[in-house]
Amino acid sequence: MILDAIQDVLTEQESEQVKRLLNALAKGSHSTKELMARLQLSHRPTFLYNYLQPALKQGLIEMTRPDTPRARNQKYYLSAKGRAFI
Repeated sequence: MILDAIQDVLTEQESEQVKRLLNALAKGSHSTKELMARLQLSHRPTFLYNYLQPALKQGLIEMTRPDTPRARNQKYYLSAKGRAFI
């Protein structure tokens, strides 16, 4: 049910990228650099626009510091919706 709702909003490529991101976050919170390393990505804009932002918009992941999104020690973790997805 959740998967169907998410796939309606995301393109097929975005949904695959978001799935990879959620799997990378399955064991705890990680920074942008840690996630990029886990996903073997080197181009930050690609990661931000194709992986991170779609997952944030869908509420699948959350920030540890939502009041300061650009904080240098910002990390991301799975939301309840993200845990249900995987």
